[in-house]
Amino acid sequence: MADEAVAPSELLIKEGDYVVLKKEDVYKAVQVQRRKKVIFEKQWIYLDNTIDQHYGTTFEITAGGNLQTKRKEVAAAEPKEAGADNRNIIDDGKSQKLTRDDIEALKEKGIKGQEIVQQLIENSTTFRDKTEFAQEKYIKKKKKKYEANITILKPSTRILAMMYYAREPGKICQLRYDTLAQMLTLGNIHAGSKVIVMETCAGLVLGSVMERMGGFGTVIQMYPGTGPVRAATDCFGFPKPFYKSLYEFPLSKVERLVSGTFSGYTTRVPTEQDTPQADEESNGSVAERRETAQEADEDSSAADSESVTAIEKKRKQDERRKRESEAAVLLQNRNADGLIIASRFHPTPLLLTLLDFVAPSRPFVVYCQYKEPLLESYTKLREKGGVVNLRLSETWLRNYQVLPNRSHPKLVMSGGGGYLLHGITVLRETAKPNSNAPESTEEPAPKKLKVAELES
Repeated sequence: MADEAVAPSELLIKEGDYVVLKKEDVYKAVQVQRRKKVIFEKQWIYLDNTIDQHYGTTFEITAGGNLQTKRKEVAAAEPKEAGADNRNIIDDGKSQKLTRDDIEALKEKGIKGQEIVQQLIENSTTFRDKTEFAQEKYIKKKKKKYEANITILKPSTRILAMMYYAREPGKICQLRYDTLAQMLTLGNIHAGSKVIVMETCAGLVLGSVMERMGGFGTVIQMYPGTGPVRAATDCFGFPKPFYKSLYEFPLSKVERLVSGTFSGYTTRVPTEQDTPQADEESNGSVAERRETAQEADEDSSAADSESVTAIEKKRKQDERRKRESEAAVLLQNRNADGLIIASRFHPTPLLLTLLDFVAPSRPFVVYCQYKEPLLESYTKLREKGGVVNLRLSETWLRNYQVLPNRSHPKLVMSGGGGYLLHGITVLRETAKPNSNAPESTEEPAPKKLKVAELES
């Protein structure tokens, strides 16, 4: 007898996983934790019952904010009669017999949303006069309002990009999901490559690159300020091995790296012998330690905790400096396979500097919400040389409603998805020496980049 198929663990929701809640066209990324309240669409819910369930499962919100797996139910009986047109229907607000108080009373009795929708249909004086299409639209609208169903999805680039663009577009520099897909394609992001990423999109572009690479290869994140922002990257829920291939390097030190004055760090993990308490004990005799043991008993626990905290803090600092030095070595090799830029800063100084770390015959992509900064970058690259197939493009997206006998473009659409500048790096030829006026064939030293130019 064949064994029953067991679902892989990655297809089941586990405690601590990052998931995406979906209700109609609304998304929200949260972390699954037991007995933790989560507010979603003005409702408090608990995600305890989602643990060990399959991704893609739809749940109903029950009393107390608990989630219950939605059972397959027979569709509510709907009137088959329909009017020829809607010309005689007047929207005066008097067609519905049920008042708001009546609906709230039904909710307090525990009546489910599907039954409430059915009662709204039965108490509507104009429902039968509507056309078949208008009836379907009415039912869909009421279900969206009164049926409390939530679907748990596994985070992905498409879902998170749609969520951020709909909820917080300013945090991702108005980067639309189709434009992000174009960036990943034009940048030739794939497993085993070495990519430089400079973004200020809350970590969305970085997470998208890491997801496509699948944990294989190297990603070097350039960041402004004191540290990288990876709020959206954490929402992907990557396993820890993914972060071993992720390095970070601050923009404030790029100038020293380009000029060759950057020096690495030597790491040394502190031990217990480095603490003041340990030094004092090592200098004293055994008899003295025994005499002072009782007096120091009360403060020993506090001192130990402080020393452990100091050691842990020092260890993290050394680890960060070590990773920064490793990132500097990777950049100094100047053999990156690609460059992705999507930031709120002016792209020209960033692009001209970071391109020096990219190997010849490699793609680069720059995103900007506005066209004018990229036009300047386009002109500067043409003057400098070293690139081919330089293109400045804009993507256009419009959603369509696809239904029988009424497929058409949706009336509401996004105003714009930003602009992309992309091209291929090449090796520049050096000038041939002239017999009359000999000239050096060495390439001019790269221009030092000021931090003010990067963050202006």
